[in-house]
Amino acid sequence: MVRDNRTLTDLGAGQTATIRDIDLSHPAGQRLLELGFTPGTPITAIGRAPMGDPTTFQVRGYRIGLRAAEARLIGIDPPPPHRR
Repeated sequence: MVRDNRTLTDLGAGQTATIRDIDLSHPAGQRLLELGFTPGTPITAIGRAPMGDPTTFQVRGYRIGLRAAEARLIGIDPPPPHRR
C-alpha cells in the first residue's frame, strides 16, 4: 500500500529514486512486483512519450514503459539531497 503521495509519476527524466512500496490492492500491483519492481530497488526515469504517457523507466538493468495509472501504484523514496 502506498504510504504517501510520492510515486513514479513524480520522477522527471534522468531522476533516480528507490522503490518504497507497491499498491498490491490493484490487480496490476502484483504483476509489477513479479516484473522486479520490489521495495529497495533503484529506478530511473528515462523519458516520456511525446504525448506524456507512457514513461520509460530503467530498473534492474532493463527498460520498461509504464502508463501513469501503473506508475502511480509504485511509491518511491527520493535520493538524499547532494551535500557539498
